[in-house]
This record gives sequence, C-alpha cells and structure tokens, in this order.
Amino acid sequence: MKKILLIALAFIGLQGVAQEQKKENRKNQHKIMMNLSAEEMATLKTKKMTLFLDLNESQQAKVKSINLENATKRKAMMAERKAEQENGTAKKLTHEERYAMANAKLDHKIEMKVKMKDILNKEQYAKWEKAQMHMAMKGKHKKRGSKKGKDQRI
Repeated sequence: MKKILLIALAFIGLQGVAQEQKKENRKNQHKIMMNLSAEEMATLKTKKMTLFLDLNESQQAKVKSINLENATKRKAMMAERKAEQENGTAKKLTHEERYAMANAKLDHKIEMKVKMKDILNKEQYAKWEKAQMHMAMKGKHKKRGSKKGKDQRI
C-alpha cells in the first residue's frame, strides 16, 4: 500500500513539473513572436496558410498583402497599448467604447471573409472557414478556463 501511494505521489509531482515547462515554452514563444516585424509575421502566416490551403502563387501574393495589412494594424495597436501601460494612462473602457470595439472587430471579420472568398476557391474557402471556426471555439475555451480544445492545432 505504501508503494502504491509513493508511486501515485511521484506521478502527480511529475505532472506538475511538465505543466510548468509548457507554460514557460508558451511564454518564450510569445516573446519571440512579439519581436517579429509586421512583414515577418505576414510572411510566416502566409506560408502557414499556403501549406494548409495549398495556395498558388497569385493567391499567396494576395493573401500576403492582406496579412501584412492586418499585422501592421495589430503591431500599431500593441505599441499603443504598451505605451499607455508604461505611461500609466491606461483606462478602463466604457460600455460605449467596448461596444464600438466589438462592432469594429466584427466588421473586420466580415471584411476578411469577403476578401478571402474572392481569393480562395470553394474547397479552400470551406477549409479556411472551418479552421476559423475551430480557432474561435478554441479561444472561447481558453477564456472559460476549460482544458477542452487547448492542445488541438491546425
């Protein structure tokens, strides 16, 4: 009985150490991605999409321009938030500001769908849309703290 209890405690301890290493790896990966320029981020995303969707060269060029535009906007917003935090001018958003941000985000998603529908063929678009839905569900699970869907990748 003592041996079984000892083995069980050892497994629990090892599991805790493994989870800590996963968290550290995610933090390091996040830091690496934050240091990339908008062009590098767009290039990497375009190459991933090319592998996933089997894009031809003209599709790659169009997708890369969209990804570059998005990455540039995202980098600017991150820099603005970081500056606000460092200056201590970061404020809590009002209800109207939250609504406006959510509305702008949804408008951007609709715009992206229209652009991607023009670029991709039907099979590629269906695959891309399925991946977008999967990523959205994965994000919802992370916000809730659920473990379901965390390790599923596309």
